[in-house]
Amino acid sequence: MYTHPLANWYCSHFESSLGGRYITLHHITSLLEQLPSTFNLKHIGTSVENRPIHSLTIGNGEKKILMWSQMHGNESTTTKAVFDLLNFLKEASEASETILKDCTLCIIPMLNPDGAHAYTRLNANEIDLNRDAQTLSQPESVVLKTVYEEFQPDYCFNLHGQRTIFSAGNIDKSAIVSFLTPSEDEKRSITLNREKSMEIIVKMNEMLQKSIPNHVGRYDDGFNLNCVGDTFQSLGTPTVLFEAGHFPNDYQRENTRELIFYACIEALQYIASTEIFGTYTDAYFKIPENKKQHYDIILRNLQTEQNETFDVGIMYQEVLKNGKIHFEPYIEDKKMLKKSFAHKIIDFQESIAPKHIFQSFSLQTDVVEYLRKFNKIDN
Repeated sequence: MYTHPLANWYCSHFESSLGGRYITLHHITSLLEQLPSTFNLKHIGTSVENRPIHSLTIGNGEKKILMWSQMHGNESTTTKAVFDLLNFLKEASEASETILKDCTLCIIPMLNPDGAHAYTRLNANEIDLNRDAQTLSQPESVVLKTVYEEFQPDYCFNLHGQRTIFSAGNIDKSAIVSFLTPSEDEKRSITLNREKSMEIIVKMNEMLQKSIPNHVGRYDDGFNLNCVGDTFQSLGTPTVLFEAGHFPNDYQRENTRELIFYACIEALQYIASTEIFGTYTDAYFKIPENKKQHYDIILRNLQTEQNETFDVGIMYQEVLKNGKIHFEPYIEDKKMLKKSFAHKIIDFQESIAPKHIFQSFSLQTDVVEYLRKFNKIDN
């Protein structure tokens, strides 16, 4: 099995104080304050609820890269990877020195601290910041746009998390990591900006395929100028969307976090050491497009007291309780799901499945009780 060259380093140097899905400003403030002065920590604005928003500026190179994470407050995996990246850049190595010599990085570790605190996609005004790029109605959106205009990046990395529903194409492979070069017009024209970001994505995909073959997806490139990536791409900056997805049996996204770290290192090293012309568009479009094919759990051949037999597709709702995210199951679909996939399948026609006759009039409650009784919930 392939082992990434940085795997040993990562095991002993990843930011171990950050774990799980609930990552807030409280968790990262002391880490920011402990960074060397060369990381140029700056208070760049405040959120709706007056929480501070910070940036870090690192390196002395001509190639400028703007990165931001947790634009959606409940998408925390890339924030963990950002702090792993900061740990890497703090240490002297050939790779870190090359990156910092040839690049200047501006990183916003947490753009939506209110959403992070409440564990919600939206900000405190219930606005999706990734649909506010044109209106700029929210203070967090203004902060990002101001940094963009002042920093004038050559590349943008837009760091997000994706739901467990996505597969990498129409196969039973979860989209552990997905990428997109956003469109900059309605025609989805393949412009030079898009070609350059495609080239970076292709290089990251080549590396990731060694660790997670067939688990990398490509997001749909439908144009929406209200999205930040589409706006920045249209303004002339090659932009890469990162999406941290579901690694098998990893609902805390710790394995995915490690892969996002490797992808960031790969992209930064490539930008630092290469003149990018945008010559790999064919390879980009060979990355399978994400499909909504997965459930968290499928109960196959479930039987009720009325002798009905059908499948039940179950999803988890992520619920914040006492500072921890709990995964609460609910029924998404009740039908035959032979063409769908799941991260866990319980087939009642198999002898190993605990037998159970479900009550059709209280199916939701009965299913949840069954899953809890037999320890089938991934908390």
